[in-house]
Amino acid sequence: MADKRRKFDAEFREGAVRIVAETGRPIAQVAKDLGINETTLASWVSRAKRAGGDGTLSVPEREELFRLRQEQAAQAKRIKELEMERDVFKRCIVLWVK
Repeated sequence: MADKRRKFDAEFREGAVRIVAETGRPIAQVAKDLGINETTLASWVSRAKRAGGDGTLSVPEREELFRLRQEQAAQAKRIKELEMERDVFKRCIVLWVK
C-alpha cells in the first residue's frame, strides 16, 4: 500500500523556511534535522522566494511595504512637479527683474 502523505501546517512550513533563510544552513541539513524530505523543503523555500523575498516577511508586512512604495513613488512624482514649478517661477522672476 502507498504511504499516506503527511500534512504540515502553515506555521511549520514558514518556520522551516525561516530557518533556511536566517541561518544559511543547507536545505538538506535543515530537512534532515526536521525529519522531512529535502525536496519538500526546497519547494517551500522556492515558493516563499517567489511569493516575496526569502520568506521572512509576513503577508501584512508585504502589503505594508507595497503600500509604502506606492506612496514613495507618488511623493517622488509630486516633488518633480514642485521642482518644475519652482524653476518656472525662477525664470519668471529673472524676466521680470530685467
